[in-house]
Amino acid sequence: MTLANEDLAAYLERIGYGGTLAADRATLAELVRLHSAAIPFENLNPLLGLPVKLDSTSLVAKLVHGGRGGYCFEQNGLLQLVLERLGFDVTGLAARVLWMMPEDSVSMRSHKVLLIALAEGPVVVDVGFGGNTLTGVLDLVPDTEQATPHETFRLIERDGEWRQQVRIGSEWRTTYRFDLHPQLAIDYEPINWWTSTNPNSQFTRMLTAARALPGKRIALRNRELAEHSAGRTEQRVLSNVGEACDALGDLFGIRIPDRTAVETRIAVAFEQG
Repeated sequence: MTLANEDLAAYLERIGYGGTLAADRATLAELVRLHSAAIPFENLNPLLGLPVKLDSTSLVAKLVHGGRGGYCFEQNGLLQLVLERLGFDVTGLAARVLWMMPEDSVSMRSHKVLLIALAEGPVVVDVGFGGNTLTGVLDLVPDTEQATPHETFRLIERDGEWRQQVRIGSEWRTTYRFDLHPQLAIDYEPINWWTSTNPNSQFTRMLTAARALPGKRIALRNRELAEHSAGRTEQRVLSNVGEACDALGDLFGIRIPDRTAVETRIAVAFEQG
């Protein structure tokens, strides 16, 4: 799949990129930073029972031209198309999410991560992890604290398996674990289908949105709206579905496809907790 010139230009305009383009670390870091701020993490399609399509035409139509966001397979899928169009060497990986779970948990390989081969060495990027999405570029080196535009991250390696960790306050928390086995586009299709259709998936049961703006993060889980900045968290509970839809548009920049349908489905999600 190759990104057309006009789609690349539209993507760069969508995220506000105005610099020169090269297959180097500086370009990669700026693309990741701007993408994370401009294209929100959101799950309206699974919540509404609409398909989540991963082909290039669908990704560009939804996330670039449609004013929408998406989750990891869409976000990192689009970024992979852009990076490959710019000449980067990109490998898709699959991770097991451990966020808010015990370290020895065994979860599905339900998250897409990107490994990029740069001249100075391999790096990891990931614009699709929601409230703690990586807004910088991580060198694939173990046990090294690495600054990003938001929190400090590090990678831990044991017997060929890597764990990404983020420092929250004084505590290191694991986001997910992964190995370096390459994944083809077809490998993501079954888990994307499960994630977007299974009634046990969090993405079909509750409203989720996140955005990493300069100096802060905002996140929405059903009624709970949170803003994290400078080590502080401000939270409030939205009183009704209208407020939730307003937040999706005003705070997260999501072009709501059908407000009546979204409000109806959010009301059910609120009732289910």
